[in-house]
Amino acid sequence: MKTILVIGIGMGSAEHLTVGAVEALNRADVLFVPEKGANKSDLADIRRSIIARFVRKPNPRQIGYMVPRRDAQSADYGQGVADWHQALADIYALLISDIPADGTGAFLVWGDPSLYDSTLRILEYVSEPIEVEVVPGITAIQALTAAHGITLNRIGEPVLVTTGRRLGRVETDTVVMLDGQMAFREADPNLEVFWGAYLGSPDEILVAGRLGDVAETIVEKRTLARQRHGWIMDTYLLRRPE
Repeated sequence: MKTILVIGIGMGSAEHLTVGAVEALNRADVLFVPEKGANKSDLADIRRSIIARFVRKPNPRQIGYMVPRRDAQSADYGQGVADWHQALADIYALLISDIPADGTGAFLVWGDPSLYDSTLRILEYVSEPIEVEVVPGITAIQALTAAHGITLNRIGEPVLVTTGRRLGRVETDTVVMLDGQMAFREADPNLEVFWGAYLGSPDEILVAGRLGDVAETIVEKRTLARQRHGWIMDTYLLRRPE
């Protein structure tokens, strides 16, 4: 049976790779590198640089593949996601067919495979029998709190992790991911915010303070950075001041 390694590679810094991730990369017969178009070519380039730095065998086999565009604003969001998963599963099936019999292939996943990533769900759609192994990675949340030098949770308090589209009234410390609409602009201005983009990379941007004082700064920095890079990945923590 073929083995699929789903390897968390952290948030763009080669230093985020664990020893386990490096060893997993070196087990793979084939390494799969996603492409998301010219505007996001540096995401594929980072993966290739990780392979070049850490894979010990000469000329490791790499196969690139195009990720189909996902319409996240579809009115029928649930069906849209299911269709996108199926489209990617069809691509994954073709990629897996290129793995030698009883061989090993690896998907390099940004951040951690268990947190707001679809690779594991999509592999469930693949009909060919495979064994899946997951190698955890540094998450955006870990990179965010480390960059700001803060702890994620306060003593005895819970933490909510959600998306921008589901951000409502902030009752407890809340981490927000995937917020293209910048929902923080509608939140209580007296909240504290710890925001970061391109976490762990040389392009890292950080802003912290009272939300009402820094919200427009975040909007401005986020807009300019997206124009400059063609894409942005940002995460933030909202909490009530102690």
